[in-house]
Amino acid sequence: MPSSLLKTRFIVNLSSSRAAAAFAAVRTFAEAHVASLVVTERPGHAADLAAQALDDDCKLIVAVGGDGTINEVASALTDSGAVLGLVSCGSGDGLGRTLGVHGSAEHALRVLANGRPRDLDTGLADGRPFFVTAGIGFEAEVAARFNRQNFRGPLGYLAVSAALWRRHQPESCVITCDGVREARTIFTLTVANCDQYGNGARIAPGAQPDDGLLDLTAVPPVTFANAAPLLARLFLGSLNHRADVVRLRRRTFRLERARPGLLQTDGETHLAGAKIEFTVRPRSLRVMVPAPSEFALIPVAPAGLAEA
Repeated sequence: MPSSLLKTRFIVNLSSSRAAAAFAAVRTFAEAHVASLVVTERPGHAADLAAQALDDDCKLIVAVGGDGTINEVASALTDSGAVLGLVSCGSGDGLGRTLGVHGSAEHALRVLANGRPRDLDTGLADGRPFFVTAGIGFEAEVAARFNRQNFRGPLGYLAVSAALWRRHQPESCVITCDGVREARTIFTLTVANCDQYGNGARIAPGAQPDDGLLDLTAVPPVTFANAAPLLARLFLGSLNHRADVVRLRRRTFRLERARPGLLQTDGETHLAGAKIEFTVRPRSLRVMVPAPSEFALIPVAPAGLAEA
């Protein structure tokens, strides 16, 4: 399905500094390709704008913003048949990195002009949609703290993590899949649709976003002795080679913990109950990705992407 035939709308979140920096290029591209463009005004507005774009019969809806903006737009597009485009401006960008869309705005716009749709799985965690990862424990606490600070990027994330890890208390939980219950004490637990949180931190090596399955990774309590090896394996993509790290791949997981607590979905945090269910929705979201081979050699075309 060539992108030149798709009626297109860009949804831009200018509260992201990287999206603001890319705005001129995005607007020029949209005007050249007769695509419409709207700007978010408040948290949650991107989802409303995406729903309106569907009502207006747009077939390619492009999220220009951080991971939260992408999550909002993707949530509205799930099971709709419309195609999600990405101009990823987030600090982690796990989805864009997984799909080969991460990088400059110019790179993302070339994907829109010359790419192809790919059908991806999506996940639900406690009824909330996620497209990259969802989880509890340390990662949820870090996400909550990180979202409250102004210092963004991978260094900001590492700074928050370093400040919290010695104070974080591991928790006991029970993981259930295929009717089998297993008790574990975890530092953090992730259910992943993609292989990484973002920034190359591969929490679920080998996870594929279109295999109809979710990948669970449960990390044991972190001590001075194992902290450095665990961190190294996280970024080397070999965390699954440690015997004390639990890795499971299923369609559904159920998790029980002692009390309600934080849950992160694609980096946004929510209060969830003591029991959480994670489920996959196979091939429920279409996303524009680079075409095979020659894509990188094709410049952005000056016309034909969309019809107003």
